[in-house]
Amino acid sequence: MKVEMNDIRKAFGHNEVLKNVSFSIKGGEICALLGENGAGKSTLMNILGGVIKQDAGSIVIDEEAINFQTPADSQEKGIAFIHQELNLINDLPIYENMFLGRELKTKKGTLDLEKMKQETEAMFRKMNIDLKPTTMVHDLDASYKQIVEIGKAMMANASIIIMDEPTTSLTDQEIERVFTMMRTLKEHQVGIIFISHKLNEVMEICDRFVVLRDGNLVADGHVAETTTAELARFMVGYDVRTEPLKREKKIGEEVLRVEGLTSQTFFNNVDFSIRAGEVVGFTGLLGDGRSELFQTIFGAEGIPKGKIFLNGEQVTIRSTTQAIEEGIAYLPRNRKENAIIKDMNIMENAAIVTWPTFAKRGIIHTEKHIEVFEGHRQALRIKMGDLTDSINSLSGGNQQKVVLAKWLAANPKLLILDNPTQGVDVGAKEDIYDIILQLADEDIAVVVLSSEAHEIIRVCDRALVMYHGVIQGELSGQNMTEHQIMTLATGGRLIEEEEGERHEHIEC
Repeated sequence: MKVEMNDIRKAFGHNEVLKNVSFSIKGGEICALLGENGAGKSTLMNILGGVIKQDAGSIVIDEEAINFQTPADSQEKGIAFIHQELNLINDLPIYENMFLGRELKTKKGTLDLEKMKQETEAMFRKMNIDLKPTTMVHDLDASYKQIVEIGKAMMANASIIIMDEPTTSLTDQEIERVFTMMRTLKEHQVGIIFISHKLNEVMEICDRFVVLRDGNLVADGHVAETTTAELARFMVGYDVRTEPLKREKKIGEEVLRVEGLTSQTFFNNVDFSIRAGEVVGFTGLLGDGRSELFQTIFGAEGIPKGKIFLNGEQVTIRSTTQAIEEGIAYLPRNRKENAIIKDMNIMENAAIVTWPTFAKRGIIHTEKHIEVFEGHRQALRIKMGDLTDSINSLSGGNQQKVVLAKWLAANPKLLILDNPTQGVDVGAKEDIYDIILQLADEDIAVVVLSSEAHEIIRVCDRALVMYHGVIQGELSGQNMTEHQIMTLATGGRLIEEEEGERHEHIEC
């Protein structure tokens, strides 16, 4: 199967999103679709998926011109769209999810559960996946949920699968599981459109690449003939920095100290301190307890055992409201569930934390909110329409920037960023990194929680590595490498310590 999109144009009002873009994909290849947030990737794929119609241009499948009116039209032609937010029901077993919307029935009109189980099992054998059809979806990890979505697409005889940021919230092991599945699909002559901001993954799994910038097709070619640096330059239009971001540090007074902090489930006997002007990274493997640790410090997970000191004084933080009053800000890991309010517009989302701060006699000071947000919008390069547009009108990366702007408006003393660049393109990452360092220069203590070792190395002054709820070790300077981080994250000790012990043993 071969799909060709020729000279596609699309505008929303006066905003021209796609400008004569041509794109193609064929069975048996994996093609990366790249671009910054707002470049036009989602719009192009929504046209291919039958969600919206192009203003001009054509779609041709196996030399036949096609006019999609609905997503069902696209699906009937063998195109499946696996969105970043998976379309699964956690409280149903796998086999019922596989047949959602096209359930099999017996001659009596009842659901043919046995046949659905059998066909699901047969599909998993074809995909070389060891999953029981009766397993509840809520018992699956994120990678297997992705695989169930792929199975649904295959069950519907999909020949082309669009995968939108499939690895955003996966661990390295889970990513490899999904990649193995993608390679299997490729062997079955399924074409995959891989949308991602993780360029190292593009280099590993993709055959071809296509890059959009500001609605224009700016580059395409074979992955084997390019580099991550070139791809990043195509996406943003200039060379993207990759070296650690060095700065003159001015370390101030202690802002946060915890002693013996313990949760029954997530972390145990944690000690650390953070000073004004520092950028401190917390990293490890998924499930290491770092998010729960800082949610507890922010007052969102109950009162733990142990002691918390803010600016030298012991405090008991009983709620997030109290934490904000104490000068703590927390950008959560899950943007969709915990950071944005979908029923509010952009300005309301950006102002919600500071409504009480800027209020006059209980009345919201709209002009002040707009003034503050405009400064952050320019610094973060947020691509948006009107302030009153729905937050849902923004791409995921621009939503993330609005959430960051919301917390910056609160002028925190301690800023906790949990996966701050999740789903954000390479250019926007650099903007956020610059903001982090700028905030540290303004004597704010910044905590960065991230599973990406290279991100921790680039932006942090030092890193605390967690393993099964405890701090396994601390790294800084030349010692802060991906190898050292992974050693600690998997329960090992610092390599120099092990070498020292070997030398000591030899001397004896």
